[in-house]
Amino acid sequence: MQQKAARNPNFETGTTMKTIFTRKHVGTAVMCALAMGAATAQPNPENNALVLDQRSGVVKSGFGLCWHSGTGPAPASTAECGSNYVVPPMARSEPSPKPVAQRVTLDADTLFDFNKADLRPAGRAALDDFVGKTKDITPEVITAVGHADRFGSESYNMALSEQRAAAVKTYLMSKGIESNRISTEGRGETQPVTKAGDCLGARSTAVTECLQGDRRVDIEVVGSRIVR
Repeated sequence: MQQKAARNPNFETGTTMKTIFTRKHVGTAVMCALAMGAATAQPNPENNALVLDQRSGVVKSGFGLCWHSGTGPAPASTAECGSNYVVPPMARSEPSPKPVAQRVTLDADTLFDFNKADLRPAGRAALDDFVGKTKDITPEVITAVGHADRFGSESYNMALSEQRAAAVKTYLMSKGIESNRISTEGRGETQPVTKAGDCLGARSTAVTECLQGDRRVDIEVVGSRIVR
């Protein structure tokens, strides 16, 4: 006796298999689609202001605010977003400190006794004033360059100018400036500010006073001005 094949409930003669989606299945599919859209959100290619998903829909935060890409101009007010948008945290940035350079020339006769490299009280006061004027600067490099007048040998004047620059560095370090931020250099008598025809004659009080500008220390600070 020929047996009939067992009937599969998922098949009907002359029909294809039908899959029945429950409300729960539909909800799950929608959630997955939304998750995929959010994961592939990208800036608006037209104005690079609002972040859009793959379907060109505006991506919103959990509070219903539109996301600003952070790289373009402020988004224009729209019916969907109005002026309510939020910049992604990584896109926010603090104002960049402005680079600045400040230079001062200090009279060596104010800083030191004649022919000496030890700071005088007036010299320390002059350096205190300089430090006070640079309080709003984060220093990257401070350069102290010593100079001497033409009296004395070249080697002596070079050594004296180096010692005076080193004395300035030591004092600035005592004011809390890091040693690696300060460089020093001596240039002896090679860069006078007096002209060739000035201060002629042998050493005398008048000639020494005339050459005072050549005995100096140039200090320059290069850094960033602190944004307040």
